Amino acid sequence: MRSTPPREAESDHLLAPGNAALVLIDYQPPQISTVRSIYTGDLVNNVVALAKTARTFGLPIVLSTVNVSTGVNADTIPQLHSVLDGVRSIDRTSINAWEDDDFLTAIRATGRRKLIIGALWTEACLLFPTLDALAEGYEVYPVVDALGATTREAHDAAMARVIQAGARPTSWNSVACELQRDWNRSETVKGFRQNAIDHHDAWGWYLTLAAGTKMMGD
Repeated sequence: MRSTPPREAESDHLLAPGNAALVLIDYQPPQISTVRSIYTGDLVNNVVALAKTARTFGLPIVLSTVNVSTGVNADTIPQLHSVLDGVRSIDRTSINAWEDDDFLTAIRATGRRKLIIGALWTEACLLFPTLDALAEGYEVYPVVDALGATTREAHDAAMARVIQAGARPTSWNSVACELQRDWNRSETVKGFRQNAIDHHDAWGWYLTLAAGTKMMGD
């Protein structure tokens, strides 16, 4: 078994640790409480898994909230906030994050042109900055199982619109596999594997069982 050498990140058409950034927008209690397109427990599980994936692979992370400093909304949900310890949250008043100067500065400071994005809601906080980013030549990867909308219809309509504009939908597990790419890349295998065990019921059950079987065989 011989793996090909890792590709140069700058020219790799796939997501790679050296060419992508994670963008998370408005994972706050008021938004979470109004989501009806996905079960809340699954939504929280998936966005936390996505954030842990970004940490495992050293991706730049841009985190943003809306109306925290004005006292209208609570901050990022604690399950996600704890994973993003040390990541500065950029607070806004704009519904469209792309219309906030500090947010734009943070995006451009990553130096990355591939943006993996999750936001609440799909029909607003995901839709608008995705369209603007695409218009500026970024590649945008909405993480569909980490998104939530006020209705399933609203989610589907927003996703149709961003796909028509050129967005490339993905899932948190697909992002993790795309970044890992090869089990021979040992420096990230432990985090990659543990994240699967913690956040993917079927895969986690299988990996735990396989590890136990191997230990019994030893």
